[in-house]
Amino acid sequence: ETTLSTLEDAFLEFTKRKDIAIILINQHVADDIRAMLDDYHQAFPTVLEIPSKDHPYDPAKDSVLKRVQKLFGDDAK
Repeated sequence: ETTLSTLEDAFLEFTKRKDIAIILINQHVADDIRAMLDDYHQAFPTVLEIPSKDHPYDPAKDSVLKRVQKLFGDDAK
């Protein structure tokens, strides 16, 4: 079990690196740092939430999908 502070530190470290273009994070882990993900607005590195084999994907929680829906309105659902 990874501590919350470790997750937050890793997210901050990865988002500051110039040699990373995409950060893949399991959605159930992303839920633990949801506030940080919702406040992250940089294009690079892009953060993509992916399902894990043990936890189903919930599009309602996906921060990228929420941003796309916000840009295009309710029709993007």
